[in-house]
Amino acid sequence: MSILDISMIVFIIMESANVCILYFAPDLKMGNGVAAFNEWEKSKESKHSHLFAEYMTYWVAGTKLIFIVLLLVILFTGSETTKIFSVGAMILSIVTYFWKLHPIIKVLDSQGEITPKGYSKTLAVMISFFLVMFSAALILYFIL
Repeated sequence: MSILDISMIVFIIMESANVCILYFAPDLKMGNGVAAFNEWEKSKESKHSHLFAEYMTYWVAGTKLIFIVLLLVILFTGSETTKIFSVGAMILSIVTYFWKLHPIIKVLDSQGEITPKGYSKTLAVMISFFLVMFSAALILYFIL
């Protein structure tokens, strides 16, 4: 088992937990539970708004599930070259969080729209962990 395989397995396990939270317990304020966004509770006041919020929550869960399943396929059937490019693709896709999503959640957090306060920093650390993990795995793969 290569370092690339291990990095993919860690991601699969951690993101699977987040997918379960999004599908089955979105009211949680931990993991990827959307109740960390105060707007989640406010959306329940309007059936239409809450349906939209639920739809977007399940959309995110489905997208995460696509990544997980594709990584499983690559893990079990991919060549070393495919795994190298897959880890590179994960790095590129993860870094996009800091381009569009992080600036938004930082503003929401500073405006008191996120509970617990400071969650944007926690999320940035968690996402940075994946970025560092995949980058280190790729570097170590070529060194070792």
